[in-house]
Amino acid sequence: MVGHMHADIVILGGSTGGIAAALAAAKAGRRVILTEETDWIGGQLTSQAVPPDEHPWIEQFGCTASYREFRSRVREYYKRNFPVTSAAREQLIFNPGNAIVSQVSHEPRVALAVIRDMLAPYIHSGRLTVLELHKVERVETEDDIVGAVTVRNLLTGDSLVLTADYYLDATDEGDVLPLAGVEYVTGSESIANTGEPSALPGPADPTDMQAFTWCYAVDHLEGENFTIDKPLQYDFWRQYQADFWPDKQLSWMGLVPHTLDPIRYSLFPDGHSFSLWKYRRLIDRTQFAEGTFDSDITVVNWPQNDYWLGPIIDVSAEERAKHLEAARQLSLSLLYWMQTEAPRPDGKAGYPGLRLRSDVTGTLDGLAKMPYIRESRRIKAEFTVLEQHLSPNCRTDGKSERYFDSVGIGCYRIDLHPSTGLRSYVDVSSYPFQIPLGSLIPIRMNNVLAACKNIGTTHITNGCYRLHPVEWNIGEAAGYLAAYCIDQHIRPREVRNDQEQLGDYQRVLEAAGISLQWPHTHSV
Repeated sequence: MVGHMHADIVILGGSTGGIAAALAAAKAGRRVILTEETDWIGGQLTSQAVPPDEHPWIEQFGCTASYREFRSRVREYYKRNFPVTSAAREQLIFNPGNAIVSQVSHEPRVALAVIRDMLAPYIHSGRLTVLELHKVERVETEDDIVGAVTVRNLLTGDSLVLTADYYLDATDEGDVLPLAGVEYVTGSESIANTGEPSALPGPADPTDMQAFTWCYAVDHLEGENFTIDKPLQYDFWRQYQADFWPDKQLSWMGLVPHTLDPIRYSLFPDGHSFSLWKYRRLIDRTQFAEGTFDSDITVVNWPQNDYWLGPIIDVSAEERAKHLEAARQLSLSLLYWMQTEAPRPDGKAGYPGLRLRSDVTGTLDGLAKMPYIRESRRIKAEFTVLEQHLSPNCRTDGKSERYFDSVGIGCYRIDLHPSTGLRSYVDVSSYPFQIPLGSLIPIRMNNVLAACKNIGTTHITNGCYRLHPVEWNIGEAAGYLAAYCIDQHIRPREVRNDQEQLGDYQRVLEAAGISLQWPHTHSV
């Protein structure tokens, strides 16, 4: 069965960027259709179970107004619905998980609830239609214009043809790009092509991509036994060690990303090692009334379950399935190892009280609904961001490149996890940066925009443009751009290349609470 729906703007992919794009386009008065492959919209915030990675100044500045609203609503959700202690309520910065890596670490299902609330006015009014469990299958193009996109209902198998003036690719892997014939890049560029100091010294390698991770949530009840069945691939992962890693992958050893020095981990704080438990903790039970939570809850998105033995983009269906399953097996093997064999400070082995929390991730098997994707297909764009635009090692003026077409700002270290080329971390300091409009616009297609991690970056600069607040800003800018183009009867590249139109569009962004430049020039 084939149906048809029409809107002003179709956003393909309910990623973090896709959510922000839908919110922006709906606020701008446009009729919007948003599709999502899973039953949880939100991308890395929800279906991938990764709470925000952010820069040090996020509480004061450096994100859009709507992203700040999202963060505030997460905190208020806990304060409104949970018996938060008076001490926690009085904190200037309430962090539900008290995580090391994030000042607003929280459960993915809370992010989902907040996102749904933020979109609710537009869904209920009929301006926004959300199609969950719909996957992109076909794109029709003619003369550099997308005319229709076909999505398949994963429950019924029915097809639905979507038509619109503009199509935004907000899938986490850039799924629309090959289907639409949009020129794009994958993997690692060569230094000969980009001039980036951290690029590959030899030929480019399109298959060399950052590790992805299949995350999951656990709590811990000492004295209980929640040991899972031994994973099928456990024996392989128990002995596996990469050439660049200091020990077996299933061990308490890892590397400091920016120095590549060995570092010793521990599960719980022991005063001597880096505690992985606190690293991305989602719930710190001491901040809630006694008895609310039996234990802290943490998400396992750690070096030990980064998967780098092969890419899942632009490979055969069989190869993709093989690596996805191996990544799942790695994550389950890490849990089983921790439950049964992991060395403890008391001289014993294993933490059988570790309990897989499938309710936190909304799945039957306990793993996140989708793997955490760090690196997508990237459009060949009107402008491509290079390491030379960001890194203090390349800049002589103490700040990042200033872009005339800025549509937002972000900040994070250039942080690349080990790659499928079996290369170790690349971790380089970066100045706070702007997001150039040119990086959202493909070099040829006229009514397609990149709206998440698929913008015009390189393998290197993707490492700092891939994080939550930046992806949100990218999606928001894309949503407002599509709406602006419809209003003005103009194409995106014309907006960028016309000083008057660009200024008008940038004023739309500023009125929406999107900062276009930074108030400082520190690096991280």
